[in-house]
Amino acid sequence: MRRDKRQIQTAVLGSADSEEPLVLPLEAIELDAFRSLYEKDSFWCGLLLGGCGGRLTTKLYTDRVCHFAHHPGPDGQPHVCGRRARSVNSADHLYVKSEAAAWLRTRGTQAGFEFTQLDGSPIGSVVDIQLEHKRLRVHLDQEVAPVWDAGHEPVLGVSVPVGQDTLIDRWYVHRIRLDSEGTARRVRIGTEAFARPTEWFVLDECEITDRGLTTPAVERIVQARSTPPPSWSPGRTKREPDVNARARALLNRLNEARWAGAALAVQRLGSDLAGLSGVSRETQELIIVALREAHAWLEEQAEVRRNLFAQLDQAVTNQQQGRISSLMVRVNAMAAHNRTEEEDAIAVRAADCVADLSRAMQEQIKERFLAESAAADASTRVGNILRNLQRGEYKVLRTQVETLVRFAETAGERVTGHQARQIEVWKQSAGLSPTDNRTPDDDGTEQMKRKRPLHRQVARRYWIKWYCPRCMADPGKDCTIADGTGTGDLRYVPHDERLQPILDQRKARQQSATRPRRSVR
Repeated sequence: MRRDKRQIQTAVLGSADSEEPLVLPLEAIELDAFRSLYEKDSFWCGLLLGGCGGRLTTKLYTDRVCHFAHHPGPDGQPHVCGRRARSVNSADHLYVKSEAAAWLRTRGTQAGFEFTQLDGSPIGSVVDIQLEHKRLRVHLDQEVAPVWDAGHEPVLGVSVPVGQDTLIDRWYVHRIRLDSEGTARRVRIGTEAFARPTEWFVLDECEITDRGLTTPAVERIVQARSTPPPSWSPGRTKREPDVNARARALLNRLNEARWAGAALAVQRLGSDLAGLSGVSRETQELIIVALREAHAWLEEQAEVRRNLFAQLDQAVTNQQQGRISSLMVRVNAMAAHNRTEEEDAIAVRAADCVADLSRAMQEQIKERFLAESAAADASTRVGNILRNLQRGEYKVLRTQVETLVRFAETAGERVTGHQARQIEVWKQSAGLSPTDNRTPDDDGTEQMKRKRPLHRQVARRYWIKWYCPRCMADPGKDCTIADGTGTGDLRYVPHDERLQPILDQRKARQQSATRPRRSVR
């Protein structure tokens, strides 16, 4: 079997047969918090995800999305897994079961769940929910075509097509989608009808009735389809039914615009209705009521809009990046057009703030990643050199011990106490002068106090502006390995020759600031 190189974004907790799913954050800055939250848990390529049942680990990257990965096989080779679904939505069927079961329990209802595999479809395509007198069949993808009037009510994923004839005959169909929230997915139920936009609701807004799954939109659709159209008398003038028919159409569109939250459309339709003349008295009364309700609705929307921009302005002042991002989504959805100058200024400041904070966070992540990579690489080199020294594989002892000391300084706290004592022994054997910063341990042994490496004392945003006299790297460029090979490979950390002038300048400024001023008499 060829190795599948698609990235795994979902797993289950605790064991291979677990039904508790979770989604891995895509960004490195979020993965640190994720690891801290689940540090005592184990991740598995779940059997109910169509996986192999193997254990997973998390992979952190700064230049691409983070993901789960299998542990290598016993032979050290990459693990081969035949799992087909690996993306963020690959555990949606488990989230559907979990959220639906919790929702039904709040209503005192129990249900059975089955991940039905029809016609060879993969697990997770269909979720059957068996209620006491009803049965729902959730189609999360297009693998299984929905069957109408077959003893169950289909609920369709957003990618599952439905014909206009079905919408007309059935009056409406239900949709389902799952939105990502942190490491989880949340269920939304939508109601779609012919010539109407799909309206979405959280599960708490839905009910199970004799009709089946019901949302607030269902009642409006049923009422609209059940109300007979107003009769027209042949004795009236020809102009009257035309004007009244146009008024009724505008009234319907006005109601739909309010349901969809389209303030601009509500304003325009209200103006059109106010400009109609020649309508019947009954229609005129309907128009007056509708315009009064539309005006009140627009006032509410205006207040919501003012509060939204005020919250965004405050979040920018407080530099709350997460809150800024969530508020910007609402602002763009609700007030993308016809902004005032003040609103535009707030939105621009918010966008700049998010961009600046993102760049700063990316820089911090990169600095930390480079430092950790350098320390890990140096720690490995320390272990290798110590083993080779014990085997007597080096002809020039002093040179290798000096290299060993440099790597130990870069490795920092990764050097164990035992390795530190070995390094001291080899330094004495190589004739290197003993360090002055040795202190005895409580048990009589000695260990080195390691000096903090220069690259941990100067942030990247400072040294990247300097020219490197060692490898000739220009400002704005990373240092390259200056070992005479000419490969041009980038170093994990900059050369000390690039960092030392910055530290010297800092020391000079500190001395200047602390130097006592001479009093003038």
